[in-house]
Amino acid sequence: MERITPVDPQAVEGKAKDLLDAVKAKLGLVPNMTRAMAVSPSVLEAYLGFSGALGHGVLPPRVRERLALGVGEANHCDYCLSAHSLLGKKAGLTEDDVLESRRGESADPKVDALLKFARTIVAKRGVVDDADVAAVRDAGYGDAEIAEIVAHVALNVFTNYFNNVAGTTIDFPKAPALPA
Repeated sequence: MERITPVDPQAVEGKAKDLLDAVKAKLGLVPNMTRAMAVSPSVLEAYLGFSGALGHGVLPPRVRERLALGVGEANHCDYCLSAHSLLGKKAGLTEDDVLESRRGESADPKVDALLKFARTIVAKRGVVDDADVAAVRDAGYGDAEIAEIVAHVALNVFTNYFNNVAGTTIDFPKAPALPA
């Protein structure tokens, strides 16, 4: 049930319209999450700025999608799991990659360390131990990558919490529950 009523992109004006027009130009559609965020153009602008900046970072799209799936599962965000299952496949993830990411694991040891670190950040609310950082560093990640992992966790916690609070209607193919 929607608790924040999304704006109608055809009826909105001003900054919200400009931002939603930019979303449509980039994606070809205006997802319900951005429509709901547009009730406060500042919220939508913050999301687009944060997401856009990280899109130019050192972590490749496949890894960013894996992070989004792992954090989305940890935060029980069905909207984000549905969106990133589709986006992850468009970025080259297999169905197995999607499921592994949602579980916070990977057959690739380097990706596995990244996903476990991200889940640790979520579980410990950012108060990680030296050993947690050492483990991701030992897997081959440097300072820039570690900084971006933290930023992606924060971005995804934001969208997860937003969608969970807003009750955003899923407008992507619904991600199934994880198999037992």
